[in-house]
Amino acid sequence: MAELESQAVMPKLISYLSSLLQRVADSNDLAAKFAPQKISVFHGLTRPGISVQTYLERIFKYANCSPSCFVVAYVYLDRFTHRQPALPINSFNVHRLLITSVMVAAKFMDDMYYNNAYYAKVGGISTTEMNFLEVDFLFGLGFHLNVTPTTFQTYCLHLQREMLLLNPTPSDLAESTLCGRSPTQHQYICFNDDESSHQQQQQQQQLAV
Repeated sequence: MAELESQAVMPKLISYLSSLLQRVADSNDLAAKFAPQKISVFHGLTRPGISVQTYLERIFKYANCSPSCFVVAYVYLDRFTHRQPALPINSFNVHRLLITSVMVAAKFMDDMYYNNAYYAKVGGISTTEMNFLEVDFLFGLGFHLNVTPTTFQTYCLHLQREMLLLNPTPSDLAESTLCGRSPTQHQYICFNDDESSHQQQQQQQQLAV
């Protein structure tokens, strides 16, 4: 986490994360042409006019949360999409999912954070909507908010892979396997073996009880 505490690193982190989310949203938009997707409270009536990167830059500028919050928000988004496969990230919901995940991460990670009304203003939504989104997001996560150092590092590595996709060398292109799915499948942010194994262990423990 220490490397992320440098503010000089943050613009790159924002760029990599927004690029990854945009690619996932575009892929799932394409998948929606083959199979209808469930509408949720995160779903807007139209695609927002602001890009994912500009929106994430706005959150970074005004939320004032610790740099690690953006990685933790990334973890939460991935957990949410795996737990809610009928609600893939797309162009209609990515912005609301972003502001909600960052807000929840800030509340979990930071000693000081803004209230929901402030995050609503940053996100361009009403406070009432922000409250509903937070509740839906938490239940969608199953309130699984803890992020271990190993999991944190794993997601940092996924962001580093995104850096290689944005600035590839020939060998990087040959080895890149991030989010490799067909257009007719929902694309997740990443596939994390560590997270999957942890969830399986939890399920086995619950079954054993």
